[in-house]
Amino acid sequence: MDPLTQGLLGASAAQNLSPPRRYAVAAATLGFLSGMAADLDVLIRSPHDSLLFLEFHRQFTHSLVFIPVGALLCAAVLRLFFRRRWPMSFGRSALFCGAGYATHALLDACTTYGTQLLWPFSDTRIAWNILSIIDPLYTLPIAALVALAWKGNRRWAARLALAWILTYPLLGVVQRERAEAEGYRLAASRGHEVESLEAKPSFANLILWKTVYRSHDRFYVDAVRVARDIRIYPGDSIAALNIPSDLPWLPSVSRQANDVKRFDWFSKGYTALQPGNPSKIIDIRYSILPHELDALWSIQLFPDEPQRGVEYQAHRNSREKTALFWAMLRGEDLPSAPGHSLAASGNENAEENKAL
Repeated sequence: MDPLTQGLLGASAAQNLSPPRRYAVAAATLGFLSGMAADLDVLIRSPHDSLLFLEFHRQFTHSLVFIPVGALLCAAVLRLFFRRRWPMSFGRSALFCGAGYATHALLDACTTYGTQLLWPFSDTRIAWNILSIIDPLYTLPIAALVALAWKGNRRWAARLALAWILTYPLLGVVQRERAEAEGYRLAASRGHEVESLEAKPSFANLILWKTVYRSHDRFYVDAVRVARDIRIYPGDSIAALNIPSDLPWLPSVSRQANDVKRFDWFSKGYTALQPGNPSKIIDIRYSILPHELDALWSIQLFPDEPQRGVEYQAHRNSREKTALFWAMLRGEDLPSAPGHSLAASGNENAEENKAL
């Protein structure tokens, strides 16, 4: 989740544990800063290993067992700056910092990126897929209520913020279930046997969702608008990555082979070769337009240098795609675009998908 929302959740959690008036501002401040602290793991990176940050971001600092350690570290550091301004016991500082720190990993798990909540017992990246990484409809009410509780010592505002923090993700659960159900129905209409399926909210909303399912070693990507009525934007399909056949030049014992495994783990197996570039692997879970395969990040391989590390790449999208995204969010028709439909990818049910 974005740092502002993380901080606001931390502030709200600490405000709800603070006695009226006396520690209200201190609690919100310590909670806010502690709520963002877990993301300091982004500093763990190496110029010689572009995938290192993928392994450590949302790892040990986001683990449930690390919460007491994170709380104590935050309390120890922040007291150095604020103990003269707000004299209080170390225990109370740790309580406010712990409340803020504890919200971070749980909020991240609500998004689609994946969080290692159970580290070191498991390296599984838990993602509940019920919130976008940025959602103003979630963040702005929390910000307003936290500000009211901060400036006016209004306990009801802190309680109401907490209620919204818990209620909005429940709406995300409902919307995710509706999107997944439509994804299964769509797959059945195509005669596909679903091996796995996920629905993910698109950017900054809970209305437009991206569904990805796997059937017979092929991924199918579609957009589902889940409002009062449901609308489908049929999308692309692509063959799942098969290392022996897709990368026959890659030695099984090489640095790049290991890097491919690391990226595949991070992507939860949702990987494929980029069309037109047989030495680039994409993570198909994320794109600006939820019915496309235009990935937001990928890794570039170097066939002539198998012992060289891969290059992680993030991709920007055009303003035209942003305009199309908002059109989809509003439920508008899209202009037909060659190369962005199942018909273009050779799907046998393209005519039925167009009708949908």
